[in-house]
Amino acid sequence: MFVDKAKIYVKGGDGGDGLVAFRRELYVPEGGPAGGDGGKGGDVVFRVDEGLRTLMDFRYQKHFKAPKGVKGKNKTQHGANAEDLIVRVPPGTIVYDDDTGEMLADLTRHGQEVVIAKGGRGGRGNTRFKTPANTAPAIAENGEEGQERWVTLELKVMADVGLVGFPSVGKSTLLSVVSGAQPKIGAYHFTTLTPNLGVVQVSDERSFVMADLPGLIEGAHAGVGLGHEFLRHVERTRVIVHVVDMSGMEGRDPFDDWEKINEELKLYNAKLAERPQIVAANKMDMPESEEQLAAFREKVDAVRPGIEIVPISSLTRQGVPELLYKVADLLDSLPDPSEVAEEATADEDEGIVYRMEERPSDHEFRITRDNEVYVVESESIEKLLKRTQFASYEAVLRFGRILRNIGVDAELRKRGARDGDTIRIGDFEFEFFEGGKDDYLFEDR
Repeated sequence: MFVDKAKIYVKGGDGGDGLVAFRRELYVPEGGPAGGDGGKGGDVVFRVDEGLRTLMDFRYQKHFKAPKGVKGKNKTQHGANAEDLIVRVPPGTIVYDDDTGEMLADLTRHGQEVVIAKGGRGGRGNTRFKTPANTAPAIAENGEEGQERWVTLELKVMADVGLVGFPSVGKSTLLSVVSGAQPKIGAYHFTTLTPNLGVVQVSDERSFVMADLPGLIEGAHAGVGLGHEFLRHVERTRVIVHVVDMSGMEGRDPFDDWEKINEELKLYNAKLAERPQIVAANKMDMPESEEQLAAFREKVDAVRPGIEIVPISSLTRQGVPELLYKVADLLDSLPDPSEVAEEATADEDEGIVYRMEERPSDHEFRITRDNEVYVVESESIEKLLKRTQFASYEAVLRFGRILRNIGVDAELRKRGARDGDTIRIGDFEFEFFEGGKDDYLFEDR
């Protein structure tokens, strides 16, 4: 089964918690803090594996969670960082954020990697909070939560040559003749419902990958039929072989078919109109095909002079070797795609094409009212809250001081907050009260 679209959930590993510990050694009185930092959570990394051809694996496994970092240890020992979770994807995979639709990565080269969900930082141990004024702090941080998101994977077939044309013009038969591929062949429209790939060996030892793309119909660019499902695979091909039925057995005009398919390609993506193209005039073994070909050549030369038209018969293999030679020659004249990819990613760091957004440098916040509750909205403050270990009184004091220093309590008073009022930050609620210079301004409810 060919699967070319999937939706999955990814989550980076949470960071390990920092530790509150003190030196406890004989003859070392007042040894001071000795709690180590927690380890970093693992990242979820997508890596291109050229041995994969479909997104089939993601049909059965849809959740990917990286491991957590190890908690800090005593004697100022840091917890171990967690290993990254490597998720293998086939070349040609595009990754989109499912919520925003933003493209996160376009993965085309073997071994290319991208961090899709970054692991959380480890929490700091109490050694990090030692100051001249507080030489034995009982403060440590929880590890930061790893990033989580739903992503959509979309596969565009990576092939050198794409066979396009109306249904039942002989694309699958041609692929079966020139390669070891065995696509389903039938005497009815839309026999081919998914792309088929085959490696074509030319007699002079050259080779290339050819894709039999499902038949297109009018309106495909607008999604008629399975238009978008088919057309996106054409974007990856370097050369288009346009297969046209010259027999006219179904009462169709070959030139009209050729024009309509080209128009669908152009309307879907204007760049496809500039893609090198060879016309395979198929079914030349049928009666009246020669007359149809002569008229076809004349009309094509009038609108697109110089385009290569090769008469063939997939059934008798007439003209097929000549077609393969011309395709191979055309591919040789085009830039090597690997070189183009290397130039495009020359400035990228080790193939990573996506980075987590930078953390805000200051604590921006917004205060709103939800009935009688004051709601403090701030991504950075919510992260600070999750990292605070409220079981420690000193950590509670520190949290309150930070909120006072960035102006949260002053803004709450300005908006009318009084002793006993409920304050909500994220999923936590606190009781507000007036305190002294060093008092904590919130009490956990």
